Amino acid sequence: MLLELKHIFKTYQNGDEDVPILKDVSLSIEKGEYLAIMGPSGSGKSTLMNIIGCLDKPTSGEFTLDGKDMLALTDNELSEIRAHKIGFVFQSFQLLKGETAIQNVMLPLSFAGVKRNLRRDIALKALERVGLAERVNFLPTQLSGGQKQRVAIARALVNNPDIILADEPTGALDQKSGKSVMELFEQLNREGVTIILITHDENVGKRANRLLHIVDGEILEHKQKEAQDEE
Repeated sequence: MLLELKHIFKTYQNGDEDVPILKDVSLSIEKGEYLAIMGPSGSGKSTLMNIIGCLDKPTSGEFTLDGKDMLALTDNELSEIRAHKIGFVFQSFQLLKGETAIQNVMLPLSFAGVKRNLRRDIALKALERVGLAERVNFLPTQLSGGQKQRVAIARALVNNPDIILADEPTGALDQKSGKSVMELFEQLNREGVTIILITHDENVGKRANRLLHIVDGEILEHKQKEAQDEE
């Protein structure tokens, strides 16, 4: 088992009031899975994603990643986990505007302590992997939305993480670019990359091999791709 959540609760304080966000969420993810988490705004899917990405901690429950207890780790140890085991893809791309595509992709390598003379070659291979070998020296302003997201995916891949976490990866894209990005995720998953994405778009969610619905902080159902295809 790559990742396991058991009886996860997350509560935020609003003045004197406790506001429950996640309510007894349990979830197991195997290495190489492609999972989509769907839910309306305010359902708790982003909070769940932040916990999986070691950006937030639950109020209670258990969380293991690759056999390690994530809730027992220090902030520095969690930073190491994020640097080496998890790649992030965001709706708004979050690229540095003044840096070229390859410079953006090289950034996580510096945080991970990769030697300077190796970074460019590694970043170039990541960009080649997402089909952007001819755009390595382009600034974000010179790239289309779909190309920007491919740079962001290359950046997420560059440290060979165990998991790619994608938060509404097609939300800022037109239909054609969104389809291209989803095809790229499917290709990466076939290559063995574990992918977890959150979305409110049913068409995006259905492309995953496994679909999880979350509403009001609770998991309502799981669907496997085979079951969806029969419906």
